[in-house]
Amino acid sequence: MPFLTIDGTRHYYRLDGRDDRPVVMLSHSLGQDHSMWDPQVADLRDYFQVLRYDLRGHGASDSTPGEYTIEQLGRDVLAIADGLHIKQFAFCGLSIGGMIGQWLAVNHPGRLTALVLANSSPRPDAQGMETRRKTVLASGMASVADVVMGRFFSSRSVAENSPTVAAARRTLLATDPTGYAGCCAAVRDMDLTSELSRIRAHTLIISGDGDVSLPWTGHSDVLAAHIRHPRIIHLKTAHLSNLEMPRSFSAALHAFLPTERTDGRESGMKMRRAVLGDAHVDKSLESTTSTPEFQDFITRFAWGTVWTRPGLDVRTRRLLVLAITAAMGRWEEFRLHVRTGLVHELEWCDLEEVLLQTAIYAGVPAGNTGLHAASEERDRIK
Repeated sequence: MPFLTIDGTRHYYRLDGRDDRPVVMLSHSLGQDHSMWDPQVADLRDYFQVLRYDLRGHGASDSTPGEYTIEQLGRDVLAIADGLHIKQFAFCGLSIGGMIGQWLAVNHPGRLTALVLANSSPRPDAQGMETRRKTVLASGMASVADVVMGRFFSSRSVAENSPTVAAARRTLLATDPTGYAGCCAAVRDMDLTSELSRIRAHTLIISGDGDVSLPWTGHSDVLAAHIRHPRIIHLKTAHLSNLEMPRSFSAALHAFLPTERTDGRESGMKMRRAVLGDAHVDKSLESTTSTPEFQDFITRFAWGTVWTRPGLDVRTRRLLVLAITAAMGRWEEFRLHVRTGLVHELEWCDLEEVLLQTAIYAGVPAGNTGLHAASEERDRIK
């Protein structure tokens, strides 16, 4: 398992994505662990090197006795980055993670390429944190679980008890009370209000409209008022906004975080060859029934602009193409994506599902014709 031991304390981390991509570091909420970011890692890892870690006292990281400080937790972040030889990184923190991000931006601005503060505050409710700290030390995590879950998620999400909600509850209950209480003390003593004007990092503030723990008024609005020119996103969520609206959260990160940009033709040609295969692309480029200008147009705008957008993965885009082309009777294009899809990321069961959907919404003849065409293309694949 990936651990770094720093001054005798063991810290757990996860590093995903390609080594040649810019780094974004994700810092989780009080009472959760690095797995809270699973949805975002799936969305970000093709574009960034994603570094997650368990806060001191959480997950697989060591719980040290006593009360922690935001500075101590911030220095943990720097030590982890140093241990992995990462000089600069974008930092995204939710709740206490955002408080750590504020400390980093004020005290070590040269380390950050961008800053995301989600459902956070420069000055939380000190008395509430002290009460929770004492409660978990006296009675364990189960004594606060219902209250905390009612803050993490909307009442509707809690009632539905989805796998995401159930996993968050299990993680909360498994958290070491000593570590949780130590972080409660850090939140209790947090007040960076007077320092916020020193933040110069390009900043995104994400606030949940239903967040009763750290609502916009009195918390995120203070961040917005004192940090220079922040971008602001409001989501219809409770406290764990990245879990209640994971796709919207990831979309906000993609639109905000700096990443390497390539020429549309270069990225488009790479995507086009990955999806359709070299043989088909080479044949299209050499075709006498097309023109270089049209091929360049298709490469830049279809493949370099739409297919390379981060909002949908290649498999999902392929399934959409199959459904749309079947519904419209564009059978040449349909057959092309059946052939190339089955060679790459699709399986036959994927085609059956998309054609059943097509039959319901575009008519049985379209679904039936599509099934026959897909079967023929499948049988031709060696």
